[in-house]
Amino acid sequence: MALDKIYNYIGGRLAEPSGGNYLDNINPATGKAYSRVPASDARDIQDAVMAAKQASKAWSQRSVDERSEVLLRIAEGIEARLDDLAEIESIDNGKPLKLAKSVDIPRAAKNFRFYATAILHYGSTSYEMVEQPAINYTLRRPLGVVGCISPWNLPLYLFTWKIAPALAAGNTVVAKPSELTPMSAYRLSEICMEAGLPPGVLNIVHGLGPEVGGAITSHPEVKAISFTGGTKTGAEIARVVAPKFKKLSLELGGKNPNIIFDDAPFDDMMRMTLHSSFANQGQICLCGSRIFIQSGIYDKFKETFVKGAKRLKVGPPADKDTKIGAVVSEAHMNKILSYIHLAEEEGGTILAGGQRVIVPGEYCGGYYIAPTIIEGLQYHCRTNQEEIFGPVVTITPFDTEEEVLEMANSVRYGLSATVWTKDVSRAHRMAARLEAGIVWVNTWLLRDLRTPFGGVKDSGLGREGGFDALDFFTEPKNVCIKY
Repeated sequence: MALDKIYNYIGGRLAEPSGGNYLDNINPATGKAYSRVPASDARDIQDAVMAAKQASKAWSQRSVDERSEVLLRIAEGIEARLDDLAEIESIDNGKPLKLAKSVDIPRAAKNFRFYATAILHYGSTSYEMVEQPAINYTLRRPLGVVGCISPWNLPLYLFTWKIAPALAAGNTVVAKPSELTPMSAYRLSEICMEAGLPPGVLNIVHGLGPEVGGAITSHPEVKAISFTGGTKTGAEIARVVAPKFKKLSLELGGKNPNIIFDDAPFDDMMRMTLHSSFANQGQICLCGSRIFIQSGIYDKFKETFVKGAKRLKVGPPADKDTKIGAVVSEAHMNKILSYIHLAEEEGGTILAGGQRVIVPGEYCGGYYIAPTIIEGLQYHCRTNQEEIFGPVVTITPFDTEEEVLEMANSVRYGLSATVWTKDVSRAHRMAARLEAGIVWVNTWLLRDLRTPFGGVKDSGLGREGGFDALDFFTEPKNVCIKY
C-alpha cells in the first residue's frame, strides 16, 4: 500500500523535495511507517530563503493590525482542526490522544493568538535629556529572514512558539520541524494558505538535521536562528553561527530537580509529581527527573509514589485510559533502556518499571517503556547527571537545604526546578539559589506566556516568551534628536 506523502511549503505552495527523496515517517505506537516525509537538502533551503527574502519587504511594511489579523486567522484555523491535529500529533509522536487534544493543539493556537495581540501593544522607549534639549527614542525593526528549528517532543506547540513571534514582528521565516514528527507542521501549511498568509512569509522545509537544519543555520541571508533541541546540536549551531554574527536563541536540555520538603502539601505534591515525572512519557524538557525528598517523609513518599506509578496505564495513545503512550522512536527507546541498565550498574535499585512494555495486537511493535523509578544512586553518577528524556526518574533523600542545593545544582544543566514547601521564606531562599531559568513553587508547568522562558548553563542561551521573543526577532535602533 502506498504511503501518503508530506510536502514542503515554499513560496506559498506545496512542493516536492528537489531531489525527489523521501523518508519513512514511523508511527511509534506500532513501529510501522504510515507516511513519507521529504528528505530535503540545501537546494530546497535556497528556494525557501529566496521566497522569504522576496516576501520580506512587503510583510515588514504591513501594519501591525494587518499582521495581527492574519495570525488570528491562523489561530482560528488551528482551533477549527482541533480533532484532526490532535489525532495526527498523537500518531506522529506516540503521546496519548487526550494530551494532544487538551494541551498541545490548544497551546499552538494560543501561541498565535498571544503574539497576534502582543504586537499591538509592543512599543518603543523614549528618554528626554535635560542638560541638553534632546529626546532619544528606540525603533525596533524586523531582522528580515529568520530560521526556526523545533523538536519532536511537543511538535506543533513548540513549532508555533517560535514562528508566531517571528511573523508578528514582521520577519519572514524558514522553518524546519523534526523529521520524526512532521505531520502537524504540514497541516499548518494548509492552514496558512487558507488563512491568506502571503506567499513566502512562512516556508516549511522537511528533512534531516544535518542537511536541512545545517543549510538554514549556515545560509548568509538568514539573520537569526531560534533552535530548541539537544545541547550537542545547539553547540554545533553556535559554532557555525557565531562567526557569522547572527542572533541566536537556544533552548536546550535539562536535568531538572524536584525538591520536596517534609512540610509539602502531600496530596497535591504527589499528584503533580507523578505528572511532572511521566507526562508525555517524560519527554518534556521541563520534567522533574531527579526527585529529592526530605528524610522525614521519604518512606511515605516512596511507597505512595511507587504505587501511583504502577497504576499508570501504558498503552495505545488513542485509548482513553492510557496515561503513558509510546516514546518517539526505536532509537530513543533503546537509549532510555540503556540508561536504566546503566543505573543498575551504578548500584541503583529499580522500584517500578525498568523494562519495555509489549502491547498486544497491532501495537506489539510499538516503543513502550514502563514508568521507571530508581533509588540508591549517588547524586553525581551518570544516571543523575545526563539527560535521559524518558519516563525514568531517580529518588534521593536529603536532610538540609544546603545538602539538597549542592545536589540540585551539580549538573551541567539549568533549565527548571520545582520546590514543594509551605514555608514562604524557604521558598524564596531556594528559588534565589537554584541554578535554573525557571523555578516553580508548589506547582509545575504553570505557564504565563508573558514571562521569559529559557535556561542557564548548558540549558541554553537567550529567552523566549512575551516581549523577550519580540525583542529577539527585532533589531533596536536609537534615534537622538536635539531641539
